[in-house]
Amino acid sequence: VYRGSVKDFQGFDANQDAEALYNAMKGFGSDKEAILDLITSRSNKQRVEICQAYKSLYGKDLIADLKYELTGKFERLIVSLMRPPAYGDAKEIKDAISGVGTDEKCLIEILASRSNQEIHDLVAAYKDAYGRDLEADIVGDTSGHFKKMLVVLLQGAREEDDVVSEDLVEQDAKDLLEAGELKWGTDEAQFIYILGRRSRQHLRLVFDEYLKIAGKPIERSIRGELSGDFEKLMLAVVKCIRSKAEYFAERLYKAMKGLGTRDNTLIRIMVSRSEIDMLDIREVFRTKYEKSLYNMIKEDTSGEYKKALLKLCGGDDDAAGEFFPEAAQVAYRMWELSAVKVELRGTVQPAGDFNDDGDAQVLRKAMKGLGTDEGAIIEVVTKRSNAQRQQIIKAYKAHYGRDLMADLKSELSGSLAKLILGLMLTPAQYDAKQLRKAVEGAGTDESVLIEIMATRNNQEIRAINEAYQEAYHKSLEDDLSSDTSGHFKRILVSLALGNRDEGPENLTQAQEDAKKLADVSSNDSSDSLETRFLSILCTRSYPHLRRVFQEFIKMTNHDVEHAIKKRMSGDVRDAFVAIVRSVKNKPAFFADKLYKSMKGAGTDERTLTRIMISRSEIDLFNIRGEFIDLFDKSLHHMIEKDTSGDYRKALLALCGGED
Repeated sequence: VYRGSVKDFQGFDANQDAEALYNAMKGFGSDKEAILDLITSRSNKQRVEICQAYKSLYGKDLIADLKYELTGKFERLIVSLMRPPAYGDAKEIKDAISGVGTDEKCLIEILASRSNQEIHDLVAAYKDAYGRDLEADIVGDTSGHFKKMLVVLLQGAREEDDVVSEDLVEQDAKDLLEAGELKWGTDEAQFIYILGRRSRQHLRLVFDEYLKIAGKPIERSIRGELSGDFEKLMLAVVKCIRSKAEYFAERLYKAMKGLGTRDNTLIRIMVSRSEIDMLDIREVFRTKYEKSLYNMIKEDTSGEYKKALLKLCGGDDDAAGEFFPEAAQVAYRMWELSAVKVELRGTVQPAGDFNDDGDAQVLRKAMKGLGTDEGAIIEVVTKRSNAQRQQIIKAYKAHYGRDLMADLKSELSGSLAKLILGLMLTPAQYDAKQLRKAVEGAGTDESVLIEIMATRNNQEIRAINEAYQEAYHKSLEDDLSSDTSGHFKRILVSLALGNRDEGPENLTQAQEDAKKLADVSSNDSSDSLETRFLSILCTRSYPHLRRVFQEFIKMTNHDVEHAIKKRMSGDVRDAFVAIVRSVKNKPAFFADKLYKSMKGAGTDERTLTRIMISRSEIDLFNIRGEFIDLFDKSLHHMIEKDTSGDYRKALLALCGGED
């Protein structure tokens, strides 16, 4: 099925189009609207014919005339569209290695994503256009393992056999593990050989097998074992093996997010993918970033340049509100990855040679007399487990007859005080306090209610209920009921019971559950959409729900999260989405919340503090891994950049390391 956004123009006449372009550039000024309308609505093959007709009719070079008449980004875009794909790639690579410095990102993008035939065409076009050998030029401009992998990719010799040997899959996964995670140092040659030569189908199975035996995705191992441009190249190869559409969607998003636009990247991808997989890229973009590619281009560009890019994009998926097979495949792969058992690890471990009385003395000394030694307090509190902190509180009382919490409260202030005092509470006490703050006073902080109630297991929920009753002399369920309403209240009350099933998946039941979630035809108010989702999402076990979500994708070609967003709104939608994301990948859910708490102007310190405290002994190490996978920067780096003083020092201690 053709998945490009630009197709052959029906009723095409090369001479007629050549004449129209000549007239658009004739005389003073040029009719840019006419030029962009014509060129963006013709296929590349047709544009090449127009160039030939233009030369026959007027004895002039069309590309030269377009360069003369147009300027800036718009000129680069239109001229890029006029070149055959292989010559377009050749020009991009020539520009990337010419002059001072090398545009490694351009080299990586092109060579990691092209098929064998496209690579062969590129090499021939480069030779034809510049009279030079592409491999020799790249070897002369790069170095090390990065150069070796580029040379391997330049051969265009990736295996193309769809028949896969299970034994070889297992062996390759084992070899990659032994070449990296299990080896002192890294055997880069093994990574180059396997990732540079094996077929795409084979490598997808290798990546699945690697996840099973290593307990982490291959991408995370590459980040840990390789570095620099070589690391970026190998990550790009893996992403393209998994899904080229997802790779290019990510590249386009990064080209436009934040201040400024990487126009060269934007132009190169919009041109090169417009007749290959632009529709797939659009679908994945809409699913991953919750906005359409069309709208992001519209917000980030201007003038004729914007109009031309939007024509290449080919449509607005926000307006369509649809979900398509490529996006469903990406979603299904993510569910499969999440189903693999991964060991959860905190970043705070019990201290060895722990001495509660000695720690109590250190803390008393840090707060005695004039001034406070915040560094000593941070060192003790962040390097002890919660159970050890509870022992310190008792030792402090026994030794000094004083309340450690009260002393800390009087000596510390601001964000640091909230962080340290939060760490001194038990996890259940801390969650209970956060929930109480969310419901007391004017207004309700629904996001806190959702975050805690949607992510805690049965044992944690029951402990929170006890802590809440003890601290506030009323039940959590009563407070939730009096402070919320409707379906949202029912969701929270159901979760507050701590009564989720804890058994394994049941395939037959999962298929029935998926069918219930997919049914939009029921008009029975007692069996509303929200009621059906509540009865399944709030009561079934996590392993079972993962199977339900997979069956839902098979049944509808939709991701369940997309269906929730499309069919529900407000706090109900947000609660169900949080449950789905928690089931799918809880560390990724918290990584996303941490990122949002620090991105942009200002920092949401309440969210940052809450998550760093509550996950530090559960899965903060895993959250760190998901954070760097999702956002290409470490949690440590973002905390360091976004916070300051002793608060930053304490957060970094909890973070536990730079990735």
